[in-house]
Amino acid sequence: MDDTFVVGIVSVAVLGGSAQWLGWRLKLPSILLLLIFGMLAGPDGVGLIPTEAMFGDLLLPLVAIAVAILLFEGGLTLHLPELGDQLRVVGRLVTLGAAITWGFSALAAHYVLGLSWPLAILIGSILTVTGPTVVIPLLRQIRPTGPGGAVLKWEGILIDPIGAVLAVLVFEALVDGAVASAFGGIGKTLVFGSLFGLLPAFLLVICLERYWIPDHLHSASALALALLGYALANGFQHESGLLAVTVMGVALANQDRVDITHITEFKENLQILIISALFVVLAAGVEWSALAELINLRFALFLAILVLLVRPLAVSLCTLDGRLKGSDRLFVAAMAPRGVVAAAVTAVFALRL
Repeated sequence: MDDTFVVGIVSVAVLGGSAQWLGWRLKLPSILLLLIFGMLAGPDGVGLIPTEAMFGDLLLPLVAIAVAILLFEGGLTLHLPELGDQLRVVGRLVTLGAAITWGFSALAAHYVLGLSWPLAILIGSILTVTGPTVVIPLLRQIRPTGPGGAVLKWEGILIDPIGAVLAVLVFEALVDGAVASAFGGIGKTLVFGSLFGLLPAFLLVICLERYWIPDHLHSASALALALLGYALANGFQHESGLLAVTVMGVALANQDRVDITHITEFKENLQILIISALFVVLAAGVEWSALAELINLRFALFLAILVLLVRPLAVSLCTLDGRLKGSDRLFVAAMAPRGVVAAAVTAVFALRL
């Protein structure tokens, strides 16, 4: 076996675990440390994790599967009662809020960064995604007590498949010129994503209810069925697999026929491992020279518009009914980090542009 691969995998594990521990010890967001460690260990750093040599063309598919597992795990934590009367707020955030973010981000990308309209619109669609890979670790660090935490968790998990599908459809419409198929893709995504999310969930519940699966195989079976649903949905409609695993997780979390506590506990441990590995590996692939090019006033202004104008505006308009109040409203408005899905989708588009 190639020593480079072995050293790289060991480095990912050690650096990921170290970043998580240091984050806990120093009371810092572990995401920040994961990114720093990954960049330092990448080809432009000490070279412990040469992502291209280690993974090649397999990197993006592996990232996609990892994100699918994270969304499935996230879906398992989405219990409708925890939202209470905030369900409508979440619904508006992932629809109206996403549209506002898309539109104003595209405007900023065009007028501030000077990008062409097609590219600006595409970037705007990518920026609709917040993502549980960043939101959930931050919530674990902050530990909010109000409903704002639940709203952010739901938004982060639900917007991932929505934003990913939106970005892919926009790309097909603007770059490939397939406008008609892009609109048709929305319906297909909803149909196949829901179908291949609900069917595996129903099958798992039946198997658990009738004791066809022994206790020690519950978690493995749930994960296998989730990935099966992901693959089948993607086979019928590109990127609908993310919706499928999310639907499956939510369906399992909100049924009362079988107990899935032990499955949820296993997935929580898996989540920490996957998030650590993802951020270290993706950060290792960042080119320092490309990052340096972003250090300018235009990009700083663009970020300021996203953080100080677009997100607060979207949250304000989505919470006008007063269901989310005071500090919780401000908390939600102040948090919209972009996660692995946005990075992965961007990487795919970069290869095709």
